[in-house]
Amino acid sequence: MPDPRYPVGQLTIPPAYSRDWRNRAIAEIAETPRKFRAATAGLSPEQLDTPYRDGGWTVRQVIHHLPDSHLNAYVRLKLALTEDAPTIKPYDEARWAALADSSLVPVEVSLSLLESLHERWVTLLRSMSEGDFERPYEHPETGRHDLNYLVAMYSWHGRHHTAHITTLREERGW
Repeated sequence: MPDPRYPVGQLTIPPAYSRDWRNRAIAEIAETPRKFRAATAGLSPEQLDTPYRDGGWTVRQVIHHLPDSHLNAYVRLKLALTEDAPTIKPYDEARWAALADSSLVPVEVSLSLLESLHERWVTLLRSMSEGDFERPYEHPETGRHDLNYLVAMYSWHGRHHTAHITTLREERGW
């Protein structure tokens, strides 16, 4: 039985980044809002408040987490494009998920935010040169990364959380 924390597997980084790989990854980022909206469509309030696994976040928290995380990634991208190897600010995603906006704000707000954010993010990603993807940033907890890594991480991240919801729906017959 696969690990329910990682329904699409853990993040794997390609041994080398190619233009074709990057174009596919950016296309995946572009499709995330549509796929995520489809995965969450028609869920009742009770279903939204169901954890996707034992000890995991509720579907509602996952829905609010995705734009929180992707907003941070978008800012990290812009910092790396405009500063020399900036040190980015990490955040405690579990504490963010426990804040009131993750339980009180309608999920439609976060779904719309994700769509708007991805429109800007993907436009910027598609405008970048090959060299831009090699620009570094420093993560205080995980070290130095380049923007290729950020693309790999967030193309995976959208699939990862979409699968949390689709797997739960399949298991529960929703």
